[in-house]
Amino acid sequence: MPSRAQSRKRADNDARSKAIRANLGERSIVLIGLMGAGKTAIGRRLARQLDLAFVDADTEIERAAGKSISDIFADHGENHFRDGERKVISRLLDGGPQVLATGGGAYMNEQTRKTIAKQGISIWLKAELKILLERVRRRDHRPLLKTGDPKEVMKRLMDERYPVYESADITAVSRDVPHDVIVGEIMDALANCPALAGDGGQKAEG
Repeated sequence: MPSRAQSRKRADNDARSKAIRANLGERSIVLIGLMGAGKTAIGRRLARQLDLAFVDADTEIERAAGKSISDIFADHGENHFRDGERKVISRLLDGGPQVLATGGGAYMNEQTRKTIAKQGISIWLKAELKILLERVRRRDHRPLLKTGDPKEVMKRLMDERYPVYESADITAVSRDVPHDVIVGEIMDALANCPALAGDGGQKAEG
């Protein structure tokens, strides 16, 4: 049997989740960040916490194209992939609310940023280089990492993308702690996010 304190905490969490969902309306929570930031793992847990569907944009792109992202890059090039990515994300955002994980380059597209700003709440999962490298080296399917030394590629992407990612509504630090800790921090940030409350304030730090 859960203790009275545990029952109270669960009730408080449920009430907070319900309030966040109500404030979202038809908007989606959109996770952005570099490869290895944990968008999928954290996104799934966040979706469960909020009782929302979880959608991975990369998976939807592969389904729409009928081939893997690596094959899209190889067969058609990055520009073709980015155009398809923009269209898929726009379509997905029309189907909110949901928790949507996006590819690392998606938020770099100006039109996609505008669409996310209009139809979503953006959360940047920010991670240090060491953390990202440890995670991406466990897999070999990242097209952008096949073009050179992974460390140099990741450093370049951080330099290019982090200044743009900073415009997200919420920043959460992705690090080597249990995912539920980060989800809890995101929930706190969402509960206090001016953009989610609709009063047009500044970004929240999670």
